Amino acid sequence: MLPSTSVRHALTAAAVTTALFASAAPGFAAERQSTAQTGQAAQAGQTGQASQAGHTGKPGPYAQLHPLASLSAERLATADLVAAAKWGTGSPIDDPAREQVVLDTVRKQAVETGADPEATVRVFRDQIEANKLVQRELHRLWTADPSKVPAERPDLAEVRKEINRVNTALVQAIAGSATARSASYCRGVLAVSALQVRHEKQLDRLHFKALARAVPSVCAEQD
Repeated sequence: MLPSTSVRHALTAAAVTTALFASAAPGFAAERQSTAQTGQAAQAGQTGQASQAGHTGKPGPYAQLHPLASLSAERLATADLVAAAKWGTGSPIDDPAREQVVLDTVRKQAVETGADPEATVRVFRDQIEANKLVQRELHRLWTADPSKVPAERPDLAEVRKEINRVNTALVQAIAGSATARSASYCRGVLAVSALQVRHEKQLDRLHFKALARAVPSVCAEQD
C-alpha cells in the first residue's frame, strides 16, 4: 500500500531536513572538510550542468534548484530585520492577515509566470514558517540578553519591499524549475544546493536551521 499524501510529504521534508542538518549537528566530524567537499561537489555539479545545458539548451538540475535555496536564504535574512522592527512594539510574530496577503500575491504571480499555483503556495507556506522561526529565536535571545538587541529599529514597510522583491524572484525560480522539482533526484540536489548556499552566505546555525525548514516543499511529492 502506498503511503498517504500527508505521509509522503512528511517523509520528503524529513529526508531533506536530515540531509541539511547532517553537517549542522553538534559534534559533526570534520565540518570544514565537509564544507569543502560540498563546495567541490557543487562545483562539479555546476560543470556537469553547464555541459548538459549546452547540449539540451535547458538548465540542469543544480542550475534550477540552487536559485531556490539561495533566494530562500535571502528571504531568511529579512527575518532579522522584521524581528528588530517588531521588538518591543507588541506586534505579534504570527500575522495571519499579512501571511494571507503574501500567499494570495504569490498565487497570482504564479499564474502569471506559468508556475504551479498550488506548489508555489506550498513553498511559500514553508518560507513563512522559516521566517517566523528566526524571529522567535531572536526575540528569545534578546529577552535573555538585552545587550544583543539591535540599536536601530528598521522601517517594516521598507523591509517588506525587500521581502516582496525576493518573493517575486522566488516565484520566477519556481516557474523555471518544474522539471528538477518533480524529479526523483530533487531532494539530493536540493540538499547539495542548500549546503553550498550555507557556505556562500556563511549562514550561522539558526539561519541554516531555518533554511532546512524553508525548502522541503520545493521538491514535489513522489508517488
